[in-house]
Amino acid sequence: MHGTSLDRVATEADVSKTNLLYYFGSKDELYVSVLRELLDVWLTPLKTFSVEQDPLVAIGDYIRVKLELSRDHPEESRLFCMEVMQGAPLLLAELEQPLRELVEAKVKVIKAWIDSGKIAPVDPHHLIFSIWATTQHYADFQTQVKAVTGRTLEDPAFFEEVLQNLQALILNGLRPR
Repeated sequence: MHGTSLDRVATEADVSKTNLLYYFGSKDELYVSVLRELLDVWLTPLKTFSVEQDPLVAIGDYIRVKLELSRDHPEESRLFCMEVMQGAPLLLAELEQPLRELVEAKVKVIKAWIDSGKIAPVDPHHLIFSIWATTQHYADFQTQVKAVTGRTLEDPAFFEEVLQNLQALILNGLRPR
């Protein structure tokens, strides 16, 4: 965001700067719009969590989708990460209102799964944060992952290896005891 001019954005989007400014009043407004759309894509799979689902299947599927998003949209993940690392100056209202409301609704679902004995007792917030952290790590720190392993999620075998390991780590910790 900080190093990109509206002229460059307009050129990349193949529109005039005037046309771009017609739809977005400023560079900040465009940036927030991009981040909102990204957040919506990332949160859509979480929105599907319901009490009626088998929690291990739902959470396993969520891990897969989040890892696919990290594989398919690493630049967007890093953009979001940088916004949050800077204190979310342009996105804080989104995080404090709609994101918080969604997470609280899904915390209730996870608590219902726990109360019915379908998963082991864990703090639902930390479960959600852990899924976000482990899956997005492969996008946000792609350079580090590649430097250490020589591989990225674009390698189908590595993607499956990462997926199987993340699902095992998280789902085995959730299995009722």
